[in-house]
Amino acid sequence: MKSDIQIAQECVMEPITKVAENFGINADDLELYGKYKAKLSDDVLKKNAGKKGKLVLVTAINPTPAGEGKTTVTIGLSQALNKIGKKSLVALREPSLGPCMGVKGGAAGGGYSQVVPMEDINLHFTGDIHAMTTANNLLSSMIDNHIHQGNALGIDPNNITWKRVLDLNDRALRQVVVGLGGKVNGVTREDGFTITVASEIMAIVCLAEDIDDLKDKLSKIVVAYTYEGKPVTPKDLNAVGAMAALLKDAIKPNLVQTLEHTPAIIHGGPFANIAHGCNSVKATKMAMELCDITVTEAGFGSDLGAEKFFDIKCRKAGLKPDCVVLVATVRALKYNGGVPKTELNEPNTEAVKKGFCNLEKHIENLHKFGVPVVVTLNNFVSDTEDEVNYIKEQCEAMGADFAIAKVWEKGGEGGIDLAKKVIEVLETKESNFHVLYDENDTIENKINTVAKEIYGADGVVIDPKAKKEIARLESLGYDKLPVCIAKTQYSLSDNPALLGRPEGFKINVKEVRVSAGAGFIVVITGNIMVMPGLPKVPAAENIDVDSEGHITGLF
Repeated sequence: MKSDIQIAQECVMEPITKVAENFGINADDLELYGKYKAKLSDDVLKKNAGKKGKLVLVTAINPTPAGEGKTTVTIGLSQALNKIGKKSLVALREPSLGPCMGVKGGAAGGGYSQVVPMEDINLHFTGDIHAMTTANNLLSSMIDNHIHQGNALGIDPNNITWKRVLDLNDRALRQVVVGLGGKVNGVTREDGFTITVASEIMAIVCLAEDIDDLKDKLSKIVVAYTYEGKPVTPKDLNAVGAMAALLKDAIKPNLVQTLEHTPAIIHGGPFANIAHGCNSVKATKMAMELCDITVTEAGFGSDLGAEKFFDIKCRKAGLKPDCVVLVATVRALKYNGGVPKTELNEPNTEAVKKGFCNLEKHIENLHKFGVPVVVTLNNFVSDTEDEVNYIKEQCEAMGADFAIAKVWEKGGEGGIDLAKKVIEVLETKESNFHVLYDENDTIENKINTVAKEIYGADGVVIDPKAKKEIARLESLGYDKLPVCIAKTQYSLSDNPALLGRPEGFKINVKEVRVSAGAGFIVVITGNIMVMPGLPKVPAAENIDVDSEGHITGLF
């Protein structure tokens, strides 16, 4: 059996100009990065203003070591829609080097449902994440320089909230001391690094509509507080213009293709466990103006990615999803039913029944947003008829439609049943989309609402330090914002060991901070880290390149 990287490298790509032309995009609207990658100019939006296709979100149950294949299904579904005569684009996030070099490896789909050029997409791509890293760290350097040069704003060095970033997993940088070596090297203070995809810069780029909106959002970031408790922003530091200049190309969506030459717009890469988990608003809107059905995804399970897609991205961008595809696997349900990873390929209908409770909760959650749900099983050869039939019957009893996806093995052809089911739902069921909570509610009530309604918690325990920060945000008028909850992806709770559908637990809030530029409040729960660490055997140990430039080990 061929590996994902072998399949991708055997693909004969079409020039990106031809891929774009097939969807009405002129060569003049492309900024080429070689033959197979391009950025899309703002003129694409202007020329297609007013057009609006359907929007389908792909999400999943909680991820397991068995892998659910959400990105693979997203790509395969879009390919399948094109095969049956619907004009469809896929809109995805771009991978971070952190997981590529860490635990996960590449993130460009799998089998015959991939986006290419896979190596470029997984590594430096068009440099967007590097630009965000630079803009973030420029702001850090300007904060420290301002203090060193006299501190006219009265910034309290012990109350600087802005962290430096790096797009790699490096636990040693979580807490650092800067300014060592005497007065010439600046003021000595505690600092730290987060991973770039958790930076507010990433969130802002993904939510900005244009350059003017980008600059407005950048100007509102709270980077520190003065000795008197007044917020300090990039506008106060005269940093907005330079930051925007560094990001002027990064806010333009990137165009590549799938293995079947379906256009793929890939832009932005916030994680869903520590950030808001969606690709950019510009990319999604551009795709919707260019085709009949846009297929996009949100990170990790629906308790994280989909909730943030709805409550943050859709709320702020005025988007209304028409359908949700919820990805699950028989193997993942067995895992939730207590079967060890080594035995997941063995038939076990009883374990599927026991583990179905996880899928059941995700279906219930999605129904709370008023959007029609299609459950799809990402097919594996080890799946038995009894296992599949049980899942199908239970899903349909809950009011969710059901289809099998074989897109890893067969590409678009293997997604035709799913594509037909999605079209049937789009044509016969109305989306009554609504957000989960009123953003004018209190911060604590918003956290409690998500914890109880989506995670199934009994309530929330808020650390005294976090309570103090909530009070400060309320006093400064930042409380009327949606919440972006950072939580483990492996469980509905904040404890990764609690599988299935946990009950009788509380969510533990450790930290609260405002992302005033992006327009949401970050709530950190459990033991979540915004700078991940590498595993004992990092994926980077298996990555190599030969003398002809062929890369191996990305999957």
